[in-house]
Amino acid sequence: MSLYGRIFAALYERSLAATEEAGLRARRAALLARARGTVVELGAGTGLNLVHYGPAVQRLVLTEPEEPMARRLEARAEGLGVRAEIVRAPAEHLPLADASADTVVATLVLCTVDDPATALSEALRILRPGGRLLVLEHVRSPDPALARFQDLVRPVWQRVGHGCRCNRDTAALLAAAPLRLEREERFRVPKVATFVRPGYEAVAVGEGG
Repeated sequence: MSLYGRIFAALYERSLAATEEAGLRARRAALLARARGTVVELGAGTGLNLVHYGPAVQRLVLTEPEEPMARRLEARAEGLGVRAEIVRAPAEHLPLADASADTVVATLVLCTVDDPATALSEALRILRPGGRLLVLEHVRSPDPALARFQDLVRPVWQRVGHGCRCNRDTAALLAAAPLRLEREERFRVPKVATFVRPGYEAVAVGEGG
């Protein structure tokens, strides 16, 4: 457990406060209103999504590989009285059965995983046919000039952002996956640096749906 990991976890919510207040919280709420049945959240962090899961969620599994984040996640779930199973595991290696989730959630996490293709493959493995993948991420800009700037700053930002790759093309990754995109939207993440402003929201349906 690194010192910077503990510092990052302690400051994470403070760093996002203005962005959440300026509209990201409302986006989370609208997207997660679609969560149903057995829900698995990838990289749940400190638990900012917990207040947005409604009564249609029957079982909630929160995965988080970073110990400082997981501890805060446990404390928030307990404080809110949310019944959740917290699993310390990376998105690339989920200790969950095939076709065991009705909904998989990924919010501001696919930029940090070491192997996004494997993480997405794992999400699809645990998703039941017809289940939904709910995605809310910041992504590589479709504007070539801004994308080049993201490439330039990525090495430094990855260190500052505790693994965040600001130039990751998550939208292209989803487009190439065996999913049916039910809806997708590009938006501007509010109150953040220009190179992390390009946002992407998607609802995708697993094979057989």
